[in-house]
Parts: sequence; C-alpha cells; structure tokens
Amino acid sequence: MKALLLAGGFGTRMRPLTERLPKPMAPVGNRPWLEHLIAGLKEQGIREFVIAVKHYPERITEYFGDGRKWGVSIRYAQEPVPLGTAGAIKNAEKWLDGRFVAINADVVHHADIRALAAEHERTGALVTIGLVEVADPSQFGVVEQTEDGRIVRFVEKPPREEAPSNRINAGIYIMEPEVLKKIPSGREVSIERETFPQLIAEGCRVQGVPIGGYWMDMGTSERYRRIHWDLLDGKLELELREKERGGGIRIGEGTEIAQGAMLVPPVLVGSRVKIGERAVVGPYAVIGDDCVIGRGAKITHSILWDRCTAAEAAQLNRCIVGSGLKIGSRHLLHEAVVNVIPEAETI
Repeated sequence: MKALLLAGGFGTRMRPLTERLPKPMAPVGNRPWLEHLIAGLKEQGIREFVIAVKHYPERITEYFGDGRKWGVSIRYAQEPVPLGTAGAIKNAEKWLDGRFVAINADVVHHADIRALAAEHERTGALVTIGLVEVADPSQFGVVEQTEDGRIVRFVEKPPREEAPSNRINAGIYIMEPEVLKKIPSGREVSIERETFPQLIAEGCRVQGVPIGGYWMDMGTSERYRRIHWDLLDGKLELELREKERGGGIRIGEGTEIAQGAMLVPPVLVGSRVKIGERAVVGPYAVIGDDCVIGRGAKITHSILWDRCTAAEAAQLNRCIVGSGLKIGSRHLLHEAVVNVIPEAETI
C-alpha cells in the first residue's frame, strides 16, 4: 500500500515559523516531523510514498530527494494552485494505482495504519477514516456514526453543545482508488465539506475507526509547544538521535557544556551545541543542533531550532526561536515566537 502525505498547506496559524517553511518540516525533537512520519510508516511496511507539495516545495524535495537515503521511494505531486485536501489527493491520482493511505502530514500521531487497513478490509468500506476523541470538538470536523461505525454525517467545527459526538477526523484515510473518480480536478475541493458528504449521499460506505495512541494537530504555536512537552514527558515516543544521560536529560554528540552550567530536566540538547558558564537550560527546553547558549543565559520552557544563539545573560521563557536567529546580550523574551527574516537576523 502506498502512502500519500499531504504537505501542501501554508501553515498560516504557525507563522512566522512557517513563513518560508512547510509546516510538516518544522522540527520535532530536532528532526523534521515529516522525517519522523516517513520513518514510522516505513516501520509499518510502507515503502512507496507520494508527497503533495505547494508551499516552498523545495524545502521538502531537496531534503528527501527520491527517498533512497531513508530506504523508501518518494514521488512528488505539486499543486499548481491551492487545491484543498481532496483536490490535493486528486492531483496525485497518476501515482495512486491501488488502495492507499492519505495522511495530513502536519498531524503528529502514533496511528496503527495496519490495524486501520485491516478494519477497512473487513467492512468493505470505500473510505475508512481514522478518528480521535477530544474533550472539545468545536475546532474540528466532527462525525456522527451508526453503531457499526458507519459515518452518516459530518459537522464542521460545531458549537460544543451541538456536536453529535466527541469523535473528530484525525486526518488519516484508507481509500480505494475509485474515490479519485468522484473528485473534480483543477479546483479546490474540501474532503469533509464536499467529497465525504457526496459519498455518503450516494450510499457509499464511509467507515470511522478510532486510531488510539498519541495524536496532536500541530496547527498552532501552542500545540507545537505541547507536542514537545509531551515528547520530554514521554507521552510521545519518537526515535531521537540524542543519547539519554539519565534523569530526563538527552544530549547529542559533540556538545560542550562549560563548568557551572546547569541542565534542568526534562531537557533535550542537540549536537555540537556550546553552553557557556553559569547558563541554565531547562526545564522543558529543546535546543537544536549547532546552537550557542552564552554565559549566564537562561532558557526555560522554550524551543530553539538549529544554529540559534542566545548571547550572554539572555533570558527566554516559553519561546520558539526559528533557525539561525541570534538573541542579543541581556535580552529578555517571554512567550515570543520569532523567526529569521533576511533583513535582520539579530533581535
């Protein structure tokens, strides 16, 4: 079975981090989430991938190439204009010659795709949608189901008190290729507002199956932070390059920690990082590769991408700092989300 990874969105709610970066390429645990996703699907037996791209596609195509480095095959379906979820699936039609799984590539999850595919086979559904239960479904697409799991209605972002259930679309779909014939080409098509309601109206079986395990939509900066805190707390399990040093501290190769510096767990520090005297890193800090943390700097509840610098006595709390950014000496940032712009690389 092939996997179609939907990575063409603009990541508007995560700007400025995604101003020039596809959202699935945002690092999670110091590696692009898309890399984690491909590796996880490979472990489940998927070796052929199609990635739907639109926003800064070269950031994905140049990083992954043909997939050979990861032991998989990757092709790319570039959207000429924004096409929506269903439109992006249609745009990849020439690569999809059998049953396939389509996944929103900006959703962080531990879904068992094999179990979802087995249930799809058992029920004979045309589409099987992975579902998750949330406390407040008002920000998501909510489903109404029969007792045997068949979906009869979709309600997009209903008021909490009017939601037919707490089960929402997890952005993971097992599909038969016949679905592609029912999606119009060349225009934006919503899978929840148009494609799925049409299939249901035609009497096609659209099944909903809870996926279980970890699931988080990476759509906002706050959720992005939460994913990292869950990673540090062990709620999200990913293969990390950094070695466990005990007590909730992980450190990459070649990192130098000066005498008197302090790591307060949980903390994840990448490779070739330099941490100066009397600096404090953590708790809940994720430091990317090749960063420099200056003398007396303090980094708490923050995420620094690769090649960042926090100069002497700088303080960051609840911040997300994009790749290559320099935080000036004695600067104090609280709950800031900042990214490099070409004209100014120092704050």
